[in-house]
Amino acid sequence: MNDAQTITVQVVGIEQVTPLIKHFKLAPVAGGSLPVFSGGSHIIVVMQRTDRVHKNPYSLLSSPSQLDAYEIGVRRMEESRGGSHFMHDAVKVGSRLEIAHPVNLFALDKIARKHVLIAGGIGITPFLAQLEDLHDGSVPYELHYSVRSAEHAAFLERLRRREGDKIHMYYDDAGLTIPYQELLAAQPLGTHVYVCGPAGMIKHVIGTAQTWGWPDSHIHWEQFSAPPVGDAFEVFLARSKVSVHVPPDQSLLESIEAAGVEVPYLCRGGVCGFCHTKVLELDGELVHNDHFLSEAEKAKGKSIMPCVSRAQGKRLVLDL
Repeated sequence: MNDAQTITVQVVGIEQVTPLIKHFKLAPVAGGSLPVFSGGSHIIVVMQRTDRVHKNPYSLLSSPSQLDAYEIGVRRMEESRGGSHFMHDAVKVGSRLEIAHPVNLFALDKIARKHVLIAGGIGITPFLAQLEDLHDGSVPYELHYSVRSAEHAAFLERLRRREGDKIHMYYDDAGLTIPYQELLAAQPLGTHVYVCGPAGMIKHVIGTAQTWGWPDSHIHWEQFSAPPVGDAFEVFLARSKVSVHVPPDQSLLESIEAAGVEVPYLCRGGVCGFCHTKVLELDGELVHNDHFLSEAEKAKGKSIMPCVSRAQGKRLVLDL
């Protein structure tokens, strides 16, 4: 795949930073600089397998001031549909990939009086670029980073060299957990909190902040969902007049794209709402896995986010 929306890059560096995470450095094949981005941005990496195409979002962790190459971190997922395994097993130094232009759905708030960053595991990646934006500024900030054990603390030495005592580490195997109540109850007015990590961590941070009266506008989070596997089903695209078979290990969005129908997207992780699609008919039920639709909207069954959600049943008709 190579069109106006993608950039051809070459893998110029790979490092195994934890037992499960690889660090990739991507440079433009054509030379020159890559597009400008800000801390919290992500790119979509297009992975061309022999039987299908994966398009997965990954946060940019390199400095926004250095545009000769992008850096991403990829965690090998145990329940991968093939994307993370492809990056870990098939991609080598010298491999070429297509990437989409950066998009930022997790930006730092420019009027915040303080920033509190909370990361869990691979959720550290967007904060690495954000810290580059914050390091030389005048707004105070601190990072709270929770990992399973010391060997799973990705990029820790890099963080310590750059940020010193602004980093607070927590190790599950040592019984160290982030003191969410104390942390979020004691912040000065105008503080913004940012969280990226496992779903449970994100939910707990949001709930605790709301309990202590934080306005929603001061609570920021990012979690790209990987489309889960499920039962195969059929979908009919009413406007395109195309029938599509969705196999168990392929997302609804990927299946629609494979049938030659384009669907707009920005994140492919159930966050941005760009691929929001109207459901016209349904014989069965929808399996919602996104973070965009409200619980009330999900209950109505009139909308779906095809990037991560799917159906269980005999037939689904979409307004596409």
